[in-house]
Amino acid sequence: MYNKRKWRAIMKSILSMNHICKQFPGVKALNDVSLEIKEGEVHAIVGENGAGKSTLMKILAGIYRPDSGEIILDGKPVRFSASVDALKHGVAMVHQELMPVLDMSIAENIFLGREPVFAKTGIVNNKQMIEEAKKLLKELHVDIDPKREMRSLNVAQMQLVEIAKAISCNAKIIIMDEPTSAITQKECDNLFLHIEKLKKDKVSIIYISHKLDEIFEICDRITVLRDGNFISVNKVNEIDVNSMITEMVGRKMEMIYPEGSSVLGEVLLEVKNIDIPGLLHNISFNVRHGEILGIAGLMGAGRTELVECIFGMRRKEGGEVFKDGKSLNIQKPIEAIRNGIALVPEDRKSTGLNLIADVEENIAMASLDKYTKYGIVNQRKIRSDCDDMIDQLNIKTTGYTQIVDSLSGGNQQKIVFGKWLLTDSDVIILDDPTRGIDVHAKYEIYTIIRKLSQLGKGIIMISSEMPEIIGICDRAIVMYEGRITGEIKKGELSQELIMRYASGITD
Repeated sequence: MYNKRKWRAIMKSILSMNHICKQFPGVKALNDVSLEIKEGEVHAIVGENGAGKSTLMKILAGIYRPDSGEIILDGKPVRFSASVDALKHGVAMVHQELMPVLDMSIAENIFLGREPVFAKTGIVNNKQMIEEAKKLLKELHVDIDPKREMRSLNVAQMQLVEIAKAISCNAKIIIMDEPTSAITQKECDNLFLHIEKLKKDKVSIIYISHKLDEIFEICDRITVLRDGNFISVNKVNEIDVNSMITEMVGRKMEMIYPEGSSVLGEVLLEVKNIDIPGLLHNISFNVRHGEILGIAGLMGAGRTELVECIFGMRRKEGGEVFKDGKSLNIQKPIEAIRNGIALVPEDRKSTGLNLIADVEENIAMASLDKYTKYGIVNQRKIRSDCDDMIDQLNIKTTGYTQIVDSLSGGNQQKIVFGKWLLTDSDVIILDDPTRGIDVHAKYEIYTIIRKLSQLGKGIIMISSEMPEIIGICDRAIVMYEGRITGEIKKGELSQELIMRYASGITD
């Protein structure tokens, strides 16, 4: 486990971003924001979705240009015209929204644009590239063949590859934007150990995360942004979690998880002996009306593969799925939807939303059948129901015509929820539903989940955050290498017991 060192009083400044302003159409993303980074420190930037954190970092990484303000790097003013320009100056970034080239290998993605070549011919030295990629992955304790295509990886594995890519650049400043949003505690611990190594090598880390416990575990200082404005900068030992949350949201938050419970009814969904050779082995469980069932486990445990199988995205070799006692033979997602099963996927941007479409189109896309008669779509009814959903879920948008890609992560996730709520599904499967969203948006999502359970819905929730499983779930099953290794009741849920089962220890 990473051991945080005391703040070193004498550290030279490596970066200053002074009076940065940035405006997009209708939105002032940054308003006179300043940031100082010291050599060899881990500096957190925190704030709600839409606070300006990612915009500020994209300016530093050369993706956006500021409208005004200056960047001083190693005592010299710089102005980056592109990300490759920032990289040449020693600034690398791990993006929150992953952008891999899916049809290229892991090694090719890590060294994209920086491939090692033979001196005489200029031809890419594939053997060297694969060996260097293998070494990088090993340092992060990632056991993946660097020759594998990116398309074959899950979100957590892609995130680890992106981290390896940033580290490979030998940068003096590495921006990590939600680097642990899809990985489990074991992978987090390995990353934190590597961050400690980078600190010793005088590499500065700018760390953005909505997991506040991580901030206090690995960071030296914390800068708080709110609504595009600088609020404060503090050493970690000079501020507590509650004070930081108050600065982030502009008011006190009394609870992290909503109060209340649900009355559990009869078994709603039952899974018996699900099997996919090499992935899932004899999986059986059930969820009741009104129950929130958590699924915990480490990366590669088979959690996402299991729910994709139930939803018809993967073919099972054996086993049965029952809903209200009736056997279902689901071969594809449309059949799951027609049987009242919904899936909020792990990666909302690639599989949950149409980013170039507007709010109304995204909310209505899974329910078009009920608005269509004789081939004519009742657009007025769609608009009315979408407006109701926007109000019900408190989606912050300029209206149903706003393009979804321009919304914050929390509001995008609410739209995914709204899409499935409109289908009136009985079983709602959530795969890491709060990944990459801020503390206030998380509370709103938890409130929606609890209300759905109180309406008698059956909720199956995968989460990589153990406190989330403990805080919101009525019961949890834990997976290890494609098998269920434990089932834990509400009153017995603890991080220690979850980790024990997640590591394959059953006695």
